[in-house]
Amino acid sequence: MKPWEKNVRKVVPYVPGEQPNQIGMIKLNTNENPYPPAPGVREAIKNLESDRMRLYPDPTADLLVSELADFYHLDKDQIFVGVGSDDVLAMCFLTFFNSQRPIFFPDITYSFYDVWADVFRIPYECQPLDENFAIVKEDYYKPNGGVVFPNPNAPTGIGQNLSDIEDIIRHNQDVVVIVDEAYIDFGGQSALELIDRYENLLVVQTFSKSRSLAGVRIGYAFGNRTLIKYLNDVKYSFNSYTMNYPSLVIGRAALADRAYFEDTKARIIATRERVKGELSELGFTFGDSQSNFLFITHEKVAARELFEALKIKRIYVRYFNKPRIDNYLRVTIGTEEEMDALIAFLRKYLQEKETEASGENA
Repeated sequence: MKPWEKNVRKVVPYVPGEQPNQIGMIKLNTNENPYPPAPGVREAIKNLESDRMRLYPDPTADLLVSELADFYHLDKDQIFVGVGSDDVLAMCFLTFFNSQRPIFFPDITYSFYDVWADVFRIPYECQPLDENFAIVKEDYYKPNGGVVFPNPNAPTGIGQNLSDIEDIIRHNQDVVVIVDEAYIDFGGQSALELIDRYENLLVVQTFSKSRSLAGVRIGYAFGNRTLIKYLNDVKYSFNSYTMNYPSLVIGRAALADRAYFEDTKARIIATRERVKGELSELGFTFGDSQSNFLFITHEKVAARELFEALKIKRIYVRYFNKPRIDNYLRVTIGTEEEMDALIAFLRKYLQEKETEASGENA
């Protein structure tokens, strides 16, 4: 090790899903929305004022914050925005998780949490999900330095009852509790209604999933005015101009088309429910996902084997080589046609495996 390396902050980085770019591929590995953004987004992009690009964007992001306030019936000073929910969550970790006690999050969860904890030198403790991949709320009653968890959870897709979420918040009023709702639009009940009841609650959401804007990077948090002020103080000490002008305009346009938002959500949910039935018929098991993906396993075929076989056919899903979940695949809900292709492949593959096994036993 060179002398200067002794002072380098070393971490094991987050590893995102593959981003292949192949003709004819079916990409079901990063939970992107299979449908394009609202039509108004395209118009907003075409009408962007090029002269505005030479100017710094509004540091308060008022264009977007005002639209969010209108959509969610909140005051502007209850909203914080950032470059995707990852940026918002990282700011939350940096701002609120500064005690000597460990923060708590599930052992099977969004795998960025432990990365941020390592980057910011935050002690943490993982609380195990139960055998059905549900949070055990009593595990969060112990003294801690903060709590964060997704609802619905990732990568399992399992949602937590709002009453259980409120119970966790009620037992942790001396620390900040963050509910990460990246997938809430596809099922479950948002904790947004609790922010006026609990001053220590932050609810984080994103445009990446239900609004088809993963490529633009817009995230936001809801909370009481004091929490939002603390977040903005840290943001302005880090980077005053986190939201660029095109993102503000595009985000506003996406929020304006409420009918399109509801329609694409409904299509994804309908496809998800159909695919649940077809996968069950093929022998797959999974939890009752309330997200835009399914977390599936098969008792006769290893997940890694299926992952590799699908990849050969340019069908990309997500495999996690981690304890407790290394025999599961996370499958994003794509278009009807994409899911038909996936089911057709799985049916044929499983039939061939069954025929092969019968021949060996003959």
